[in-house]
Amino acid sequence: MVKGLYTGYTGMVNEQKRLDVIANNLANSATTGYKKEGMVNQSFDHQLAIKIKDTSNYDMPQRIGSISLGVKVGETFTNWDQGSFQITDHMSDLALSGEGFFAIAFTSKDGETSIKYTRDGAFSVDNQGYLRTSDGDYVLNRIGALNSDDALANYVRIDPDQSYEIDEQGFIYQNGQVVDRIGVVRFADNNFVSKYGENLYDLVPGGQVIASDASVEQGCLEASNVNVIDEMVDMITVARAYEAGQKVIQTEDSTLDKAVNSVGQV
Repeated sequence: MVKGLYTGYTGMVNEQKRLDVIANNLANSATTGYKKEGMVNQSFDHQLAIKIKDTSNYDMPQRIGSISLGVKVGETFTNWDQGSFQITDHMSDLALSGEGFFAIAFTSKDGETSIKYTRDGAFSVDNQGYLRTSDGDYVLNRIGALNSDDALANYVRIDPDQSYEIDEQGFIYQNGQVVDRIGVVRFADNNFVSKYGENLYDLVPGGQVIASDASVEQGCLEASNVNVIDEMVDMITVARAYEAGQKVIQTEDSTLDKAVNSVGQV
């Protein structure tokens, strides 16, 4: 009976974690370039149940089968599917079609600068001509992105007083001349990528940055790939599974109560 309580408990805890993932997806359903997360379940290893002190077999332990001790979180993963494009007609808004990321010279609250990656192309050009994110971080050009070099010379910079165009390869043109190129890269193995926060990704030790063939689309943004309806359906499923776990615990508790207070008095 105690094992039944524990099994129901692990199921409820697991559903709570699934609910946290779904809630985070829904909260970011309108976040530009957001990639939704998913979670898979994994059962604990089955344990062999043995009956002891059984006089019917000369007091030798007998195997009565195996039991499961519940479930746990197997893995939380990121869904990298392409999001739909939203046309904004803003010259500094960029979206990526294909597998790739913009490289950003991110400055933390402590003043430390490091390279992060994002699919959020809601950029702007400041009065000095630097291309910056909505949080004020600088966008790296191709040299800086491929070499993981966040030096000032590798920040994308144009003439702020002149119009500009950006082609699918990320080349920036002013007056018919190439002035810079947007740094777009991808990862050799996405298993070495972690979510940093603030819609940014970080490359963990062992990861490798390589060139990307993703197309740059000017004047539009990539929407989140979260399907709100699917997430709501999953939330209902999680709620029902959580309620089922509650029923299991209530039933086990009732049975245990009878075993202690009723059967124990016989």
